[in-house]
Amino acid sequence: MGPRLARAEPGALRPRVVSALALAPFPIGAIWLGPPWLTALIAIAGAVMAWEWGRLCRREPVPGRMAAASGLALVGTVLAAIVAQALLPIAVALAIAVLGAAIVFKAAARDCGARPFWMAAGALWVALPCLSLLWLAEADGTHRNSLFWILALVWATDIGAYAIGRQLGGPRLAPRWSPRKTWAGLIGGTLCAAAVGWATARTLGISPAGPVILISAGLAIVEQFGDLAESVAKRRFGVKDSSGLIPGHGGFLDRLDGLLAVAPAVALLTLIGGGSVLTWR
Repeated sequence: MGPRLARAEPGALRPRVVSALALAPFPIGAIWLGPPWLTALIAIAGAVMAWEWGRLCRREPVPGRMAAASGLALVGTVLAAIVAQALLPIAVALAIAVLGAAIVFKAAARDCGARPFWMAAGALWVALPCLSLLWLAEADGTHRNSLFWILALVWATDIGAYAIGRQLGGPRLAPRWSPRKTWAGLIGGTLCAAAVGWATARTLGISPAGPVILISAGLAIVEQFGDLAESVAKRRFGVKDSSGLIPGHGGFLDRLDGLLAVAPAVALLTLIGGGSVLTWR
């Protein structure tokens, strides 16, 4: 038998576009204004994603509610790590995230309706990208440029993968994990991210532009596998969306899953390179 194909589907494009346009000013404005607005927005998003993850990890989901102990520990861990990152060195914030994940595990183990390993993993899955974004905002003098580039890269990858994948269809990327994702979407998202890298280099006068273009394309693949990872988790838990907070997108986790993978990757590259990726030559 040949490879299974995904049919091109129009999807709920209109609500996705409307929701994206309505939400976009918030991260753009927060990045432009910087702390404390950026910190507050990340804290809100982190708390909501932690709440959504807690709902996913319930064996018997209760609409609008979470297990009191493990759920509060999960949200509290993310918020405590973000506050620590805003006030203290990153090492302290990371330690709080890890310690908090251990507390979440113990709390979930005592809750017959929760999954301890998944709850603890979710604490880190949400907290580490939040800490990465805050650290990148402080790491160098080009933090606005770096965060705007990350945001544009993630959006372009999502749009390119969705539009091209739905238009062309073709062989599925990982049919067991996410039936609708295709190789055409992966390539389309990567090409769109590379275009963002080129536009970023032109706008900021970065020369040569090659490194930024290549890194952008590589991060697009990271972004799409972050999206795929969340799809695997949702399939594991037997749900379609993490919540229904964003029309056309599901929940914050559904909208930000790619960013959760890209932010730590960029932070790691920045740490390895000793400066913003946009300054690499």
